[in-house]
Amino acid sequence: MNLAALLTSAGINIIVCVVLFSLYSILRKQPSNVNVYFGRRLATRSSTNVDISLERFVPSPTWVMKACDTTQDELLNIGGLDAVAFNRMIIFSIRVFSVAAIICNILVLPVNYYADHRMHTDIPFESLEAFTIENVKEGSRWLWAHCLALYIITLTACCLLYCEYKSITNLRLAHFTELPPKPSHFTILVRGIPWSSEESYCEAVRKFFTFYHASTYLSHQIVYKSGSVQKLKDDAGYICKMFGDGVGQTCKPSMCMVQCYFCGGTNNFKIISSREIDSIHSRTGFRDMHLVARQKECAAAFVFFKSRYAALMAARNLQASNPMLWVTEQAPEPCDVYWSNLCIPYRQLWLRKIFTWGVSTTFMIVFLAPVTFVQGLTQPEKLEKMFPFLTEILKTKFMVQLVSGYLPSAILVLFLIGVGPVMMLLSAVEGPISRSGKKKSACCKVVYFTIWNVFFVNVFTGSIISQLSVFTSITELPAQLAKAVPAQVTFFTTYVLSSGWASLAFEIIQPFPLFCNMFQRLVLCSGKDSYNGTLTFPYHTEVPRILLFGFLGFTCSILAPLILPFLLFYFFLAYLVYRNQIINVYITKYDGGGQLWPIAHTTSIFSLLVAQVIALGVFGLKRSTVAAGFTIPLLIGTVLFNQYCRQRFLPVFKNNAAQVLIDMDHRDETFRRMEEIYHQLHSAYCQFNNTSPPQSECFSYSGDISERVQSLHTPKDLETGKKIMQPEMSWPIVRR
Repeated sequence: MNLAALLTSAGINIIVCVVLFSLYSILRKQPSNVNVYFGRRLATRSSTNVDISLERFVPSPTWVMKACDTTQDELLNIGGLDAVAFNRMIIFSIRVFSVAAIICNILVLPVNYYADHRMHTDIPFESLEAFTIENVKEGSRWLWAHCLALYIITLTACCLLYCEYKSITNLRLAHFTELPPKPSHFTILVRGIPWSSEESYCEAVRKFFTFYHASTYLSHQIVYKSGSVQKLKDDAGYICKMFGDGVGQTCKPSMCMVQCYFCGGTNNFKIISSREIDSIHSRTGFRDMHLVARQKECAAAFVFFKSRYAALMAARNLQASNPMLWVTEQAPEPCDVYWSNLCIPYRQLWLRKIFTWGVSTTFMIVFLAPVTFVQGLTQPEKLEKMFPFLTEILKTKFMVQLVSGYLPSAILVLFLIGVGPVMMLLSAVEGPISRSGKKKSACCKVVYFTIWNVFFVNVFTGSIISQLSVFTSITELPAQLAKAVPAQVTFFTTYVLSSGWASLAFEIIQPFPLFCNMFQRLVLCSGKDSYNGTLTFPYHTEVPRILLFGFLGFTCSILAPLILPFLLFYFFLAYLVYRNQIINVYITKYDGGGQLWPIAHTTSIFSLLVAQVIALGVFGLKRSTVAAGFTIPLLIGTVLFNQYCRQRFLPVFKNNAAQVLIDMDHRDETFRRMEEIYHQLHSAYCQFNNTSPPQSECFSYSGDISERVQSLHTPKDLETGKKIMQPEMSWPIVRR
């Protein structure tokens, strides 16, 4: 590929970006699109400030100014710590690649271009290989420039990574301590509860924790089967019971508030007749309801403790001699719980992980086919052999530039669209207990997938398989990468244009929600607020894209510095676009506490190591022993730096500090807020928000209240129990 083909690809993407960004600045001003481009503000009932004058039909950069003016504290309040961590990834990339672009384009690029001592006259039609390290002759003394640039980039990246890791760790600690008390601090999730034919899971949990954690145990809540199939069965049984009891024939409907007996939460209002309630209670004994409840119990429960430290110790310690029974871990936040996975038997989890690993690996292998096809497009001469009818078309210089410079990367981007949903599905099958955990797992899978297929598979498919013999030893890997990567740098540059610039333009325009909104308004003739899609930020696709471009930047910086300006422009544009989307579009339903940053740190370190290994191989091929010798200490120093960061910062993201928890417990006890926290715990983890859970006699609470509630046996006594409990704990009873 020559420079003209690269400029053709850049020109096409620039035109697409200009058109879509201009269109966005107009569409966002239209009152009919408020629910598409201001979904978060509508959800929080804040002002959207939509202009209704004639200026709303003229493109304007006002959204850029608003995105720049938003402070980090405002971003933290809007999108949570995950949004701040994602924003810091982009800022880190901007800073490190600004340094890399300055150093490499001033120091390395002239060395690459003039190293062969040839006269370069026709620069636009110059092959891009003239700008890469391939143009440097063997034994050249100018390779010290590449080694020096590699040192500067590595030291800059490590310093920035350390500062960012420290900053986000402090934000996480402040986010943990300064906010109001969270229910998850006092709660653990217990799975692998042993089954017994003599007692229910609820009774087993109560006996176990009142005996082994008598001084700290507060109460517990059993998890019930709540899948889609189970809900359909419950609804069908409920309707059959209504018709079987003759409900609703002559009764006068009355408004009743259906409340959750176990969870303590208040559900939606439902119209239930008084005769319906009396009929069901008269025909259904309490013992029958208890049997039904036992059938719907899962071997999992939320257990509440009287202090944060007690919950932490219970979550960390091994509860039984059999590690597969009474398995405990810290509970996620109530809004973050992934309820459908809580009923998965604990013994199945390792099988599910093996299954998802196998499917992910198979998917990566199957994806070799489209990558190989894309690599065929980068070589027009091979494309003519495969498709002879394209011979006449490829004689045109513009078509050759279009096919080799734009089409391959655009096709690969289309193939990669389905990777995110597939990995999200596999992560859900894996069995995470939280939605943030599911998204984090999907993010890791997509990172591995994209780096492997976009970088390594393209490198080996495009260069090694077709030109070189496949290496037979791991020691040959640096040399083979040193030969293959510079040959594929041009493809990576066009991929940045297609997958980077264009993807940001489509991200801000939101084509699918916009189409749904227009379809409902124009075709279905719906009302003003017809489209009410609530979108959450797709971290599982956007974080891997940022990290992939960072990987390409590190590995190609000294090999082909021409990629750095394109990358730098992408990160600047991403900074504006993603901040705008977090502020206006995406709704934050849960916060993972910045757990995405360790993934970014590890991927950046891996990128640096791969770049150094490739540089070591290049210096070896160019017979520069001095440059190769100086690269080895850089590899060792990077590994040691990563190990230090893992020891210094990573434990904060995995566990809560006992010192911090004890201080928080003392503070709440001093201000006498513990009783208020206890009252809110049980209702926080309300599993049944729209439907009532099964009724049973299991309602465990330590102290006198527990004894009084367990003595209830009849529906009449249940009403009495509700009155007994009402003054101390507002956990009402579910009635169907």
